[in-house]
Amino acid sequence: MKVLNYMELKIPSKAQNEAFARVAVAAFVAQLDPTMDEITEIKTAVSEAVTNSIIHAYEDKIGEIIIKGKIYENYIVEIEVIDFGKGIEDVELARQPLFTTKPDQERSGMGFTVMETFMDKLEVLSEVGKGTCVKMLKAIKKRKSEGAES
Repeated sequence: MKVLNYMELKIPSKAQNEAFARVAVAAFVAQLDPTMDEITEIKTAVSEAVTNSIIHAYEDKIGEIIIKGKIYENYIVEIEVIDFGKGIEDVELARQPLFTTKPDQERSGMGFTVMETFMDKLEVLSEVGKGTCVKMLKAIKKRKSEGAES
């Protein structure tokens, strides 16, 4: 697939940056004229990925989160949320609904499930002690006004 546009955002893993990250990604994706549902789903998925980095990857310290966005031809959006935190020991287990390593903090354990539900494809690459990359893809529907078929 040919990349038509891209962006990269680097933020410290502070809770107040979660909202900034999802709005920045939404603004980037807005050039494709997504529906409100599509933009809400993307914002929610980005929010979950960034929150996971803040809460789980870096826990009580501040680290760096990199968010990359690419727009491919055919209205495909790719978003990567990358941290350099502690990594995930068992990615398959972490992706199970309701699994959490922080039950004492009333975490739902639904972060990856939410991301999978709202995006078309989710890939999680992680290495203990080195960090995690969450890669998400979503196809944005072409609008009829742009010559799209239904």
